[in-house]
Amino acid sequence: MPYPYHTAVNHLLDAIVQSNEQSIIKAIEWFAETLITDRLIHTFGTGHSHMIGLELFVRAGGLANVNAMLDSTVMTSEGARRSAEIERISGFSKVIWDQHQIAKEDLFVIISNSGRNAMPIEMAQLAKENGNKVIAITSLTQSKTFPSRIANQPKLYEIADLVLDNNVPTGDGLLNIGADLTGAASTIAGCFLVNLIATEATKKAHSQGVQLPIFYSQNVDGFSNEALYKRFSGRIKHL
Repeated sequence: MPYPYHTAVNHLLDAIVQSNEQSIIKAIEWFAETLITDRLIHTFGTGHSHMIGLELFVRAGGLANVNAMLDSTVMTSEGARRSAEIERISGFSKVIWDQHQIAKEDLFVIISNSGRNAMPIEMAQLAKENGNKVIAITSLTQSKTFPSRIANQPKLYEIADLVLDNNVPTGDGLLNIGADLTGAASTIAGCFLVNLIATEATKKAHSQGVQLPIFYSQNVDGFSNEALYKRFSGRIKHL
């Protein structure tokens, strides 16, 4: 039987690829460059957006050169309302930034569906000031509808070097049931984008003879990730 959410998600993924065609190509090039030059991909998001950065981090089949900038203060694990308030605090991103080793040749992926809160905006600004390229994953529809929560400051999509529009409607829902909007999609959209880009970048690097830093499942016998842990342990905080 047809499920409306299934149908809506399929349409969403098609729209993401079609609307971001040139940006996806550029993002693939930048991801591949990090593999070829042995640089890091730093990911940052608050609330549910952090899950998209986490999607790339230390997972079976995933790239080992990813540094997810995880911090419990902006995750719902320490309180949903608490994290929502903290992500609006100006200056807090610098505290997290200072806990990581970031070279100017590294790449940033910053995720925020609304693109209007202080922490993702200021993390993007810090990265730009450091000389890093910044990819934003955001909903342009929502971000262009509401003002920045930092007075006289741009929103995330206005700061980033490259914008990937997740095509998610305002309110992060694909379905209307009665008077309510439901069927959240920003996580599916973001995870789809980063996996699409990472796999295509991996193909590109492999074609140039790069030894790929890819994790194997720790639940499949006969494989070990120890060499990758040793290679990146001094550069990636949460290994």
